[in-house]
Amino acid sequence: MQDASLKRTAHADAQVHLTGGCQCGAVRYAITDEPIMAATCHCRDCQYSSGGAPAHALIFPAGSITLLRGAAKEHRYRGDSGHTVMRSFCGDCGTPLFGGSVGMGYEVLRAGSLDDPEAFHAQVSLWTDSAPSWHHVDRSMPHFPRNSPAA
Repeated sequence: MQDASLKRTAHADAQVHLTGGCQCGAVRYAITDEPIMAATCHCRDCQYSSGGAPAHALIFPAGSITLLRGAAKEHRYRGDSGHTVMRSFCGDCGTPLFGGSVGMGYEVLRAGSLDDPEAFHAQVSLWTDSAPSWHHVDRSMPHFPRNSPAA
């Protein structure tokens, strides 16, 4: 994630594809890159951060998200993958916003924070072995018991 004042020169005239922010408006962002993937994740960490539901997320190349206003509060921990995972949220209203694994070259955007959440169309379901019986796992798309082989 980058601050708007530090935005990459190559993106200075780029078209904004997506915008969003938190529920209270303290954090706002814009994205000019196309997502690498759109995923629904059923891992326990996503369940904790969502209050029980799976996380619906867009994955972008690192540096794709530009903060326009505010700063998200970050929480870091060691994930099941062994990598350090970062999840962020608005420190005022608690809206889940961004995430990722340190050094992996991508960043995660929670679909619920988009101004237009209809922009999210899941392409894959991850960590389906962790899904409780009441989660819907769409078996019509690729689904994996843990991470996808490409992760």
